[in-house]
Amino acid sequence: MLYLNLIGLYPDTHRRTESIRKMYSKGINMATGDISNLFQFLGGLGMFLYGMNIMGDGMQKTAGSKMNQFLGMVTNKRILGVALGALITAILHSSAATTVMVVGFVNAGILNLTQAVGVIMGANIGTTITAWMVSLNSLGDAFAILQPSFFAPLFAGIGAFCMAFSKKQKTNMIGEIFVGMGLLFIGLTFMSGAVEPYTDAPIFADIFRVLGGNPILGIIAGAVITALLQSSTASVGILQTLAMNGVVSMSAAIYITLGQNIGTCVTAVLSSAGANRTAKRAAAIHLMFNTIGAIFFATGMYILSFILPSFAFGSINAVQISMFHTVFNLTNTVLLYPFANQLVKLSALFVKEKEGEAAEITLDGDQEEATTHRHLDKRIFESPAFAIETAEMEVIHMGQITLKNVQRAIDALTKPGEVSTEEIYKVEETIDRMENMLTEYLIKVNNLSLNEEQKMVVNNLFYSISDIERVGDHAENLAESSDYLHNHNISFSEVGVDDVLSMGNTVIKAFSHAIEARRTGNMDEVRKVSSYEDMVDVMEEELREEHINRLSSGECAPSSGVIFLDIISNLERISDHAYNLAGYVKNEL
Repeated sequence: MLYLNLIGLYPDTHRRTESIRKMYSKGINMATGDISNLFQFLGGLGMFLYGMNIMGDGMQKTAGSKMNQFLGMVTNKRILGVALGALITAILHSSAATTVMVVGFVNAGILNLTQAVGVIMGANIGTTITAWMVSLNSLGDAFAILQPSFFAPLFAGIGAFCMAFSKKQKTNMIGEIFVGMGLLFIGLTFMSGAVEPYTDAPIFADIFRVLGGNPILGIIAGAVITALLQSSTASVGILQTLAMNGVVSMSAAIYITLGQNIGTCVTAVLSSAGANRTAKRAAAIHLMFNTIGAIFFATGMYILSFILPSFAFGSINAVQISMFHTVFNLTNTVLLYPFANQLVKLSALFVKEKEGEAAEITLDGDQEEATTHRHLDKRIFESPAFAIETAEMEVIHMGQITLKNVQRAIDALTKPGEVSTEEIYKVEETIDRMENMLTEYLIKVNNLSLNEEQKMVVNNLFYSISDIERVGDHAENLAESSDYLHNHNISFSEVGVDDVLSMGNTVIKAFSHAIEARRTGNMDEVRKVSSYEDMVDVMEEELREEHINRLSSGECAPSSGVIFLDIISNLERISDHAYNLAGYVKNEL
């Protein structure tokens, strides 16, 4: 009652109160709407990034073992390196990921700088693919049915259905691609919807007018955003989303895009922090490549803005951004391709050789172990296929080292006094450490996103390094037998030496063909291992029987007889492990 009486006495007060209430309510609604749009934009960005990762992951799995064949292309011609870089980046949807891998390959000694330049150039071309996918969303209303966003929910649904109900690995991988594609375009739709209410806001016009009139600010803005997102694809996607709503000027878009190409180099530069000098130079080449191109194009655009201001400060759409992004990277590659060697030399000026760094650092003075440690670079994890290939190369490397050690052990037995066993023991320690390094590396690889075929290969590599290490142990046993013979002044008869040499050579052939089978994936090599293994088994039985007969007839001393039987037993076990190694390869074919 009191409130009503007051209203009656002071009607103006009531009107002012209602006005305040309405303004307050409107303010709350505006604040709530802004927060909701912010959440929508961030959610859209999250779906865009996640969708891009899932799609890249699915495409990589689908490529499968074919990706590990691409690396060999680079060693031939630089132009093939450009094609390789473009292809890998198109699959991974990230030039930064490709460049990080290149840094890892260079650090591992798999690629040299001249080869790396081509891959880096190609990576910049490959990153334009996603931009073109995004630009399809800018088709007019008349083509709405053709826009990816129209089909995005269907893509996500089909992909989810494939992943949920199909037991086939290939179908699941295709499902991942569809889910990723669906989420990517749904995310773009969310971002576009969040930005649309603000397209008429003066702040957007002011920001892009400033960025469009100042190349340095525009490039810095693009570089910073890309560096924060760790993805030029994502930052270009955001720029295209703003362009779809008509708030981006031509000059601003160009400067920002140039900055985005520079910003994507930050990931590679950071990844090279713990790498060797050559790998740091690879990251520097990527930065120089994009910076030189950005300076060239920014200068041209700045001059054009004075000649044709209406063009420079006019609006730009998503398709035009994709066109410029592609033209920039293609032109930059064409112009700088002939100067690849000069870029390598220029990188040496920025990343100088430090005093005392000329000599390669080794672990425990062991060059072989140091090589393996260098090759197992974690940066290669960006692509599981390449990581598996690298592990496989080092398993082969470990096998080759072990093969030489077995040969040394046989020579120590058949050529008394000519071969020292100390080297055999030293190499065996190296083999043990290599087994530990490879095991740790394969555990990390196994935790990556792998298809069924890749998982099988990783498991087989686990078994392979175990078999190879056991071969190394048997080589050590043979060396110990040689030392025992020498220390106790015991010798074999001429027949005994010939028997050891004959069986040893057959075992060497079996083991060498097993390693070659892993290297080439050739079924003929697998068959050869099986054939030699059968021969070794027959020889072991025959030699054992013949030696027992010699012991019985007194032709051979009992002291040497025990050692002889131990030797042929170790040789037979080496052949068994060779057979196991070939069997793993057979399962993969």
